[in-house]
Parts: sequence; structure tokens; C-alpha cells
Amino acid sequence: MASPPVEVIEVVGAVKRFGEVAAVDGVSLTIGRGELFALLGPSGCGKTTLLRLIAGLEVPDEGTIRLGGVDVTGVPAHRRPVHTVFQQYALFPHLTVAENVGFGLPYLKERPARAVREGKIREALAQVQLDGLGGRRPHQLSGGQRQRVALARALVLEPQVLLLDEPLAALDPALRREMQGEIKALQRNSGLTFVLVTHDRDEALALSDRLAVLHRGRIEQVGSPAEVWERPATEFVARFTGAGNFFAGEVVEGGDGLRLRMSGGVEVAAPPGVAPGALRFVVRPERLRLLGEEKAGAVPVVVEERTYQGLGTSWSVRGPVGESYTVYAPSDGGPAPFPPGDRAFLFWDSRHAVPLPD
Repeated sequence: MASPPVEVIEVVGAVKRFGEVAAVDGVSLTIGRGELFALLGPSGCGKTTLLRLIAGLEVPDEGTIRLGGVDVTGVPAHRRPVHTVFQQYALFPHLTVAENVGFGLPYLKERPARAVREGKIREALAQVQLDGLGGRRPHQLSGGQRQRVALARALVLEPQVLLLDEPLAALDPALRREMQGEIKALQRNSGLTFVLVTHDRDEALALSDRLAVLHRGRIEQVGSPAEVWERPATEFVARFTGAGNFFAGEVVEGGDGLRLRMSGGVEVAAPPGVAPGALRFVVRPERLRLLGEEKAGAVPVVVEERTYQGLGTSWSVRGPVGESYTVYAPSDGGPAPFPPGDRAFLFWDSRHAVPLPD
């Protein structure tokens, strides 16, 4: 697992309750300087509350928040070196784009002169590719352009950390993908630390250097996108990232080493590093293969559904004792095999079987 760069954000044992509900429940987290870090999870998992604790918009009931090594747990939001971009851009309709971008500059502790402010506004607009649009009003902009104005308004204040709370949720899919690329390029070019809250798995994987998956106020896993995708640490992470093929078996001694005895009596190669005993594991749909002929270590299945998805095809299959699995394969340009009702054999490389905790 890759080590993060020098810490800029440290959350230690943070707890935030709303009545009887712990929205954040004992979270400890370190985010490095210059990272694009994503907080990923379903609605109600605590990711936005955690972001608000970092921003100073909420105060933890327990725990500590440090920014750049300084304890800011009790420091109000306006005195922290962070800025938040919300899902609703909150642009002032009666102000121009340039006036919206520069709105916070007169309120800085060391207020810059007017000429300096104007230079900072021009630079911020250039960063988000809105050169020449400073005189327009928000209603004269597209959704993506309004998103860029909100980003420029944050960048002009030169924060150490930029917090993004579902910033792309209101955009259509095509514009959302375009803005994802722009946010990633903006973060890389600015060198700032970005913390992104999202419930969109693909967005978190595409944008982040590292991410944390949250569930019921706690962190289930922290890692790079590849680590979380390929090696989910818990059943919840596996399900949330779409790796929902769960198997159970018994690791036993075999003539050629450890074997995994599945339900129905089929024996397959055991995943690396496991010990004899009961084992639950997960295999991603794209790591499974359907075979037309029997092969040692393959599980007999019946195809229940075949779904064409453009870039590939997915199959729903049922195992020998009623287990349901999903298989995915990219399209090769020809007709997909294994229509519903076909009998086939399910096979996977033991390296792609990820053991799960009890």
C-alpha cells in the first residue's frame, strides 16, 4: 500500500452525534499534502459530516482535527486555511462572474489592494478556463461554467485544502465526465490538497489518488483506487464496488498443496496465503470466465440471464446449490455466447479470489 505524502489533514478519533445517531463514529484518517482524496459511500454513511468537521462547519463531540500539524478542533471555519465548494454553487445572481469569484477577497485578514484583487481574479478565471467571461452573470453560463466559477471563487483565496461536497451531482453524465477531467487537471496543476465527497464509485476511482470507503459513520477501507477495487477489505466494500460474487468453501490439504473444497464437492485452487479452515471470498465479475467445456477447478452453472451492455456483456448464472453469480466480459465485436438456459462452467484464477474477514 502506497504511503501518503506529508500530512496536511489529520483526523484522530472523531465522533459526531446527532441525537442518538453517531454520524461519524471514531474516525481516524490522514490525508497527505497535494493528494486528491475521496470520501466514498452511500447516503447517510457520514462522509459529508466528516467533510464538515474538517471545514469547521461542525465541531466534533470527541476527537481532534489538525491542519498542517495545528490543532484546529475548536477553530471556526472562517479562520481555517480551507475552502468548501458545495453541490449547490451559491453564486450571487446579481453579481458578475468576476465579482462572484472575488467576493471573499476583501474579507481576508490581510486585505489585498484592488489591483492585486483584480489580478488574482483574472488568474483564478484562467485556471478554470473562463478567461474573458468575467463580465457575465451566472444565468448566462452553462452548468459546467457555473461549476468552474465556484471552483475559481475557492481557488482565489489560496486555501491549503479545497473541500468538494458532491460538486458534480447536478450535472448531466457527459458534462460530469468532462468536469471530472478538469478537476483532476486543476488539482494536479495547483498542487493543492483536494478532498472530494461522492457517492459515485466511478467518480471516486477516476479522480482520487487515495480514497476512504465509509459505512455507518466508520471507515471500512482506505487505499488507492486499485487497492480498493481489486482487494476489498470487507464484504461491504466488495458489494459497494460491484464485486458481489461471494463464495464459501473449506481450505483442505491436497496432494499438490492446499485446495479449496466448494459446495457441491468441486475442488479449486486455494487463494495464496490462506490457512486450512472455512473461507469466504469474493471474485469480481470481470475476473470470472464462462467455459463451454468442463475443466478441472471449474464450477458447473446454468445461465439465467444474458445482458448486452455496449462495452461488454454480463451473465447471471446459478451454481450447483442455488448460488447466484454475475460474470462480465468485454465485447469482442461478435455475438455473445451462452444464452439463457445454457449449461456452462465458471472458472477463475486463484489470484483473483480475495479472502474476506469472518
